Amino acid sequence: MAWTTPRLDPERSRRRLQLLAELAGARTVRQRERPQRARTERLRQLIATRKRIAG
Repeated sequence: MAWTTPRLDPERSRRRLQLLAELAGARTVRQRERPQRARTERLRQLIATRKRIAG
């Protein structure tokens, strides 16, 4: 039995492409925000360590 993929109707195909584009955009935003989040977390750790040492 040969494997055939059903053809998507144009509207469904357009919505799928739009969704994939939105997901890709969200992924790039998350990747841009990660360095800031990492810096913030390191700063919190440093402050907590300083409080333990000075406390």
